[in-house]
Amino acid sequence: MQHTDNRTGWSRRSLIRAAAGAGAMSGLWPIAGRAQGGAPETTAAKLGFIALTDAAPLFVADEKGFFKKHGMTQVEVLKQSSWGATRDNLVLGSKSGGIDGAHILTPMPYLITTGAVTANNVPVPMTILARLNLGGQCISVGNEYRDLKVGVDSREFRKALLAKRVKTGKPVNAAMTFPGGTHDLWLRYWMAAGGVDPNRDVNTIVVPPPQMVANMKVGSMDTFCVCEPWNHQLIHQKIGYTAATTSELWMNHPEKAFAMRADYVAANPNATKALVKAIMEAQMYCEEPKHRVEVAEICARRRWINAPLEDIVDRMKGDFDYGTGRVVSNSPHQMRYWKDFASYPFRSHDLWFLTENIRWGYLPPGLDLQALVARVNREDIWRAAARELGVAARDIPASTSRGVEKFFDGKVFDPVNPKKYLDSLEIKNIKAA
Repeated sequence: MQHTDNRTGWSRRSLIRAAAGAGAMSGLWPIAGRAQGGAPETTAAKLGFIALTDAAPLFVADEKGFFKKHGMTQVEVLKQSSWGATRDNLVLGSKSGGIDGAHILTPMPYLITTGAVTANNVPVPMTILARLNLGGQCISVGNEYRDLKVGVDSREFRKALLAKRVKTGKPVNAAMTFPGGTHDLWLRYWMAAGGVDPNRDVNTIVVPPPQMVANMKVGSMDTFCVCEPWNHQLIHQKIGYTAATTSELWMNHPEKAFAMRADYVAANPNATKALVKAIMEAQMYCEEPKHRVEVAEICARRRWINAPLEDIVDRMKGDFDYGTGRVVSNSPHQMRYWKDFASYPFRSHDLWFLTENIRWGYLPPGLDLQALVARVNREDIWRAAARELGVAARDIPASTSRGVEKFFDGKVFDPVNPKKYLDSLEIKNIKAA
């Protein structure tokens, strides 16, 4: 009998078949050569985004003319209603009414490439070209738990959740934005570190980012993980508060990526590199403290996030009012757009995301992770773009690995040995091979 995961609708067999198929197809995947200098092969690209502040580099590249500066005069930056819609439009591609690339949750290009989240598990090769930001996400909880003042330690929150479930006889809900995506992984990591099994103790539900606050208001969930401005809006509407910023769980963790369909990259290496250069310049602009208020104003505009400036500006500047009396100015855990190698897509980080997707059963064990990362992560294009842009040597990492990563609960991820990390985790849901 074929087992189907109720959370995703993916069968174990189809996951393994899709992963195997992706491996078999690897020799057929379009791989762009190292882009050389020259005019863009096309001046057009359709890029998707979700209404979140970590999409700011795309907004700024459009608003400040960076795309046009690099010869990409017909770039359309198009709002997507959800990460599911982003996936669907990437699968379609612009020639079929979809999009060529996107501001995207870092694991999604891998889930799309392997066919793990596509219709009929059909692989659609994707390419990661840059990271858009580090950190900047938050975990929020409803005012029902205000007295607990929930923080990075979720053990007392676990007791409250289990007590509520027993008392009401109803499941408690934790909301994220896409199965296997970054918000899902931060929420699961945080809960599991406090003893909550996200597959047994709570219901993990999918809610698009702009709908988080409204759903919390009507009691659809007890906690959620998302980017800004939705965490701060929750506080302003007096519905809940911030338990933790995600960089408190893993300092300067990788978050969103800029990714494109691999066939666009293969056909348009110079145009791809021009897009990356424009986004890099926008990231530098966003990083500057003197620009943060202006960037917040841009984000607030109707065509982008369409939210009140007051919900955006403080955290954009790095000032965090957690809604519990805790206030941190110029927080070390604020979102980074360029500083600390924020733009560079470390391959070691992609390995962690794949390992966590195996941990929670979204990908099957036994995948050749190094080969998959080498296929999807085109950090070489980033480096070529950086050289042409004149990025200082100190801002270009010497290695494709950021090295050993340490988490708030004492766990350690060594990209040289992902299995050791996986074996060290007490709560997990690994599918049988």
